[in-house]
Amino acid sequence: MKNRVKALKNKANSIRKLIIKMLAEAKSGHPGGSLSSTEIITCLYFDVLRHDPKNPTWQERDRFHLSKGHCCPAVYAALALSGYFSTKELMNLRKFGSLLQGHPDSRTPGIEVASGSLGQGLSVSLGMALAAKMDKKDWRVYCLMGDGENQEGNIWEAAMACAHFKLDNLCAVIDYNCFQIDGRTEEIMNLEPLANKWESFGWHVIQCDGHNIEELLLAFEEARATRLKPAVIIAHTVKGKGVSFMEHVADFHGRAPTEKEQAVALRELEEVEREEGKLD
Repeated sequence: MKNRVKALKNKANSIRKLIIKMLAEAKSGHPGGSLSSTEIITCLYFDVLRHDPKNPTWQERDRFHLSKGHCCPAVYAALALSGYFSTKELMNLRKFGSLLQGHPDSRTPGIEVASGSLGQGLSVSLGMALAAKMDKKDWRVYCLMGDGENQEGNIWEAAMACAHFKLDNLCAVIDYNCFQIDGRTEEIMNLEPLANKWESFGWHVIQCDGHNIEELLLAFEEARATRLKPAVIIAHTVKGKGVSFMEHVADFHGRAPTEKEQAVALRELEEVEREEGKLD
């Protein structure tokens, strides 16, 4: 487990650096939620998901759907490092005609369905999971949602249906960083008691530190072992995690770093790498 966790930590740091670089190059985008979801996405693409970068449409692959589509830089970085396309392509983020648009597009290798209209992702994932059950397939579906979109009614309609159909092949993950574009979720539309709400809708609820690799791996294992009901992982995270001046700052929900900020952020992330190396 120690070597497994170390490798995933290193991968997460690489993804964070790529997020900063591509957003600074694009001069637009969403760093806060991309950084808060980095460990979640790292665990999925480099440990949990059954997928094949050489064959993106492999029928037996697990399906991943990014409901909070604005945080696609983290997914694009994971796809590039997995081998779906070159890391050089990341610098074309948000450019006209690029494979990597500001929200996921199904033209991009490794992306299942276009996303970005918040509140719809769980419904899409419900359809995928139900199709697998009907076709008697054993692939699983993972859906990453933002906390702010849990304020939308469509999420709860889908949650009710997922439990009704006993979709134990579906795992939802909530990136609970407590911020949305207008500020703190508790001030805009308080979500608590969030775990109790999901439980009351018939879901198996797992809570963990969304930046702790070991806790995340155990959470995904527990979700896989859950029977006759869908599982939701409430991952407690920090908006802008890993870059000191972005952490807990609502402004960086949708503001790309300047060149000067990019340099500071990359220095901080490189220092993290050095410190991790000293602990080995």
